[in-house]
Amino acid sequence: MTTSELTDPRPLYAGALSWAQDIVRGIRSDQLGEPTPCPEFDVRTLLAHLVATVDRATALGKGMDWALTPSFVPAAPDDGWSRVYGDAIAAMWAVWGDEADSGRLLDRVVTAPFGTVPGRAALVSWTRETLVHGWDLAVATGQDVEADPEAARAVLAMTERVLPAEPRGGHIPFASPVPPRADAGPTERLANWCGHRRP
Repeated sequence: MTTSELTDPRPLYAGALSWAQDIVRGIRSDQLGEPTPCPEFDVRTLLAHLVATVDRATALGKGMDWALTPSFVPAAPDDGWSRVYGDAIAAMWAVWGDEADSGRLLDRVVTAPFGTVPGRAALVSWTRETLVHGWDLAVATGQDVEADPEAARAVLAMTERVLPAEPRGGHIPFASPVPPRADAGPTERLANWCGHRRP
């Protein structure tokens, strides 16, 4: 990642969210029951989790305990997921987008599901989660699986440093890395590193 992305990863997160939001808009109601590369989640369930990741970012920005924010939001109407995701993103930026307060939030140590880290590191992790689950949804619904390649490569490089290939499982909630296809782009390679594979 570049120095600016490490200093202020909000533009990186914003790009990932915008890409994922386009994917959510492209999901048809008749695809909500389709399986995804996350074996335990169909499209509807993964959407509920994706929205919840943004809610957790909002909660941490407000100084709340992440564990009090559910891993899944309540089910939305079949045609309402785009609105629900957009509302969650807007609420998150109302907290993290405040320029006057951004330095404090980015520097403040927060306790996230993956450990105690500065706020900027938490945003990078949510960027990874957005890209990986966006890829999952794109695969499941036949959409373009690649986000901005430079951003995906940056997040992949960071992920390879902080999430080694071994050990996986147990308290590290990732499956073993998947060997990427020869023509896989950086977003797919990121998903593969996190243990996600095409069906």
